[in-house]
Amino acid sequence: MIIFLVIIVTLAYLIIIGSFVYGFNKVKDFYLENMLSKTRFSIVIPFRNEALNLPNLLQSIIDLQYPRDLYEIIFVDDESTDNSKEIIDQVLDTKFSNENFTRTDIKIISNKRQTNSPKKDAITKAISIAKNDWIITTDADCILPKQWLNSFDEFIQKTNAKCIVAPVIYKTNNMLLEKFQLLSILSLQGSTIGGFGIGKPFLCNGANLAYTKKLFFDLDGFNGNSNIASGDDIFLMEKAIRNCKNNVQYLKCHEAIVTTKPEKSWSSLISQNLRWAAKTSTYSNVFGKLTGFIVLVMNALIIALFVLCLFKIVSLKTFIYVLIIKFSADFLIIFKTSIFFKQKEVLKSFPLSFFIYPFFSVYIAFKSIFKDYKWKGRTYKK
Repeated sequence: MIIFLVIIVTLAYLIIIGSFVYGFNKVKDFYLENMLSKTRFSIVIPFRNEALNLPNLLQSIIDLQYPRDLYEIIFVDDESTDNSKEIIDQVLDTKFSNENFTRTDIKIISNKRQTNSPKKDAITKAISIAKNDWIITTDADCILPKQWLNSFDEFIQKTNAKCIVAPVIYKTNNMLLEKFQLLSILSLQGSTIGGFGIGKPFLCNGANLAYTKKLFFDLDGFNGNSNIASGDDIFLMEKAIRNCKNNVQYLKCHEAIVTTKPEKSWSSLISQNLRWAAKTSTYSNVFGKLTGFIVLVMNALIIALFVLCLFKIVSLKTFIYVLIIKFSADFLIIFKTSIFFKQKEVLKSFPLSFFIYPFFSVYIAFKSIFKDYKWKGRTYKK
């Protein structure tokens, strides 16, 4: 019976990961052709206590190579207790004033809490005053590439997209913790792209997400999931898929890659993953739920086989076979993703991270059942 379950779970995992590898290749790379810029964007950036990160973000905004008259930036202050707002004001009065920006191009507004999700409230308020047709959301700890808006603009001109999911990656150093997170996000990005490639999109990242203002209002915004603190990205995408699946597309373009920071400690990484895990039970995407379940069961199987092997209930050969199969599948999807993101160097850390991840993921899944989580200094109930 045990061997039968091992075969079923391993086969299901192989099918899922294999489908993402196939789907990854199906999504073609998008290349810029220096087309005449046409699309008007409203960039929405909620922030709370981001004084350390804002200078880098602001400099990347200054460096954007897109016509100034075709975009505006709306910062939404979510009750910051540090000097985040002052930093933005200072840069506005110095660097931005020398780059032909005006106060009408860049706004700083205060969030107004309406629901249990401050970030969704912030985005909703910003969209309500946005003057342009396309909304792009990103985070205050991100760095935007110079051709960021150009890539979205040309993609919009060439497709019928109404909602665009785009790539996100971590900027890391040589620490194991950061490399572990980089491998994790490469896996997520590979699954994201692969899901689009097989016609079953189920993941996205609000640090690099665009949609039309009309679509946002047609979908009634975040209504229906505002009781959940996070998920401003995936819940909205799920709504868009139900409403107009063919208009939800992935922008697989190097010039569109947004860079963000990994967590600085294992405890903060655990808190982040607890926040992410808290919303998974409310996903409406059946394929996404099934994928998450299979991945979790496969990781739990690795731990179970290790224990059963110690007690000689399962042979060492069986454990090694399953390890090799999972190792090969995981490595393949991360390898393909690392090539796209130009992060092949991190593959050296894959073997160690591979053995850590099952214990980490099962721990997060178990702990998320019982524990509330913290985010930006606030505690959220399950």
